[in-house]
Amino acid sequence: MGKNDIVFMGTPDFAAVSLQALYDAGFSVTAVFTQPDRPKNRGHRLQACPVKTLAEAHGTPVLQPGSFSDGGAAAELARLAPSVIAVVAYGKLLPPEVLKIPALGCINIHGSLLPRYRGAAPIQWTVLNGDPTAGVSAMFMSERLDAGDVIDSISTDVLPGETAGELFVRLAPLGGELLVRTVGNLLDGTASRTPQNEEQATYAPPLTKAMSPVDWNQPVEQILCRIRGLHPWPCATAEWNGVCYKIHKAEAAGSAGTAEPGTVLQADGDGMTVAAGDGAVSILEIQAPGGKRMRAADYFRGHTI
Repeated sequence: MGKNDIVFMGTPDFAAVSLQALYDAGFSVTAVFTQPDRPKNRGHRLQACPVKTLAEAHGTPVLQPGSFSDGGAAAELARLAPSVIAVVAYGKLLPPEVLKIPALGCINIHGSLLPRYRGAAPIQWTVLNGDPTAGVSAMFMSERLDAGDVIDSISTDVLPGETAGELFVRLAPLGGELLVRTVGNLLDGTASRTPQNEEQATYAPPLTKAMSPVDWNQPVEQILCRIRGLHPWPCATAEWNGVCYKIHKAEAAGSAGTAEPGTVLQADGDGMTVAAGDGAVSILEIQAPGGKRMRAADYFRGHTI
């Protein structure tokens, strides 16, 4: 069995890093499946995703089925007869008939240390919950979401002050490293598999804009995790005098005295401080509606709350 019978499925930047890792390692990917082009920006022009752009640059055939429900995409996969289907942030569930096609199985690179954080937003929830450790897992795909046997994993410490977006960037190459190692082990017959402990499983549902408003009654550390975990989307927000601001960066600021949570203790050219449940939060970077991201100290030199 050679190195030329891998089908890759993925869509965003995180997946493109893994696809590049396969190319760099010498694997010849026979086809790439990715999401259909989507309209972007004000002109609503169709724009290719990062995985499609990369695959086309390497001359790899790209398929963009809207779904697998009509059987056409599954039939094309069966014709390709891959030994391995490698999935990284594809954005679509694979039906049972597709999971059965590759001789060595469908594998997935997931942005958590399974069984923790199954679901759509594992990296964000790692930060939201203040976990000290993050990672990526390789697993055999099953009919249940992110519940397949784990093959391998790589862990890393979450850095102080790290946002979900920054953690994405650090985990992406680890995902590529893990994918290359896993595919190699599958092809040479040395891959292991460990069933997940269902009692330890937790879930990471998609983020929503409803999560954005900061609850200043919460402890400082919980608020800071919320700000970091929701960055860069949907971004934490706070409303003062009827104006909703995005909060991009913050840190602990000591005691708030007897001030009620949510009280603005300072908003001037020296910065912004807000009372929280057990102390105070210093807002370092803020964005007003229609404005750009700015240092809070710079913004409040010309604005008041």
